[in-house]
Amino acid sequence: MRRMSTIELHAGDLRLALRSDLGGAIAGLWKGGLPVLRSTDPAALATSRGSGGYVLAPYSNRLGYRRFRWQGQDYTTAPNYDDNPHSLHGVAWQRPWALASSSATEAELLYRHGGDADWPFAFELRQRLVLGPDSLELHLSLANRAPQVQPVGLGWHPYFARRPHSRLHIELTDRWESDASGLPTRRVPQPGIDGDVAHLAFDHCFEGWRGAVRLRDEKLSLRLTSSLPYLVVYTPQGQDFYCVEPVSHVSNAIHMSDPAAHGLRLLAPGASFDAWMKLEIAGA
Repeated sequence: MRRMSTIELHAGDLRLALRSDLGGAIAGLWKGGLPVLRSTDPAALATSRGSGGYVLAPYSNRLGYRRFRWQGQDYTTAPNYDDNPHSLHGVAWQRPWALASSSATEAELLYRHGGDADWPFAFELRQRLVLGPDSLELHLSLANRAPQVQPVGLGWHPYFARRPHSRLHIELTDRWESDASGLPTRRVPQPGIDGDVAHLAFDHCFEGWRGAVRLRDEKLSLRLTSSLPYLVVYTPQGQDFYCVEPVSHVSNAIHMSDPAAHGLRLLAPGASFDAWMKLEIAGA
């Protein structure tokens, strides 16, 4: 059996709990006992899927039909999400991470991937989490340890706690429409998002994100910023969460005619790709 590995950070009235053995996932983030993200006591968390958030690497969202062609060679990826025809969210969210260092307010987690049926190329991934009295900063760095150029995408998948008056404001320009399986098909204009989460029905990737995402409800006011240029927004009905995910590329970009033009990084051997995300947290 895998040994549970819990890390907790504290700053002011913020508390962050991590499970490094469950994909380095955030078990919970609380402000004075109030959940900021979907939050579970770390000892009770069974899988990263039920967590408050996790890293997306080495790709975001869907990789179409678990196969791709890269530099003249065909590759496959293994099923990793129920009976979905695609593989989802990369590999890091389903693998144990190691704790590289920690203090009362910071932790650094490490995941080394040797190349396997889920992703054929070797890489090393580090995440540094910094908790302040009114913010959480996440920093990612992926280094290519394969002998060839590797296609790489990064992102985060936070699950925000949904309340009766949860509201979302984002300035952006375009939305990717999807087919029935969730793969993007065409880009259409999207003049921003500004509305109650209860009235939104998104499971899309968005372009042209400008400024900060603002998330508000009757308890909290949040401000989300990132170095990554795309967003995936997921607002499922009947759930106690919604997702606003900073990502580096359009979903399934590896199958597009010009993956780099849609955000996928072509990372040379030994090179690194760095990203950050910041969540500022205040009372309503």
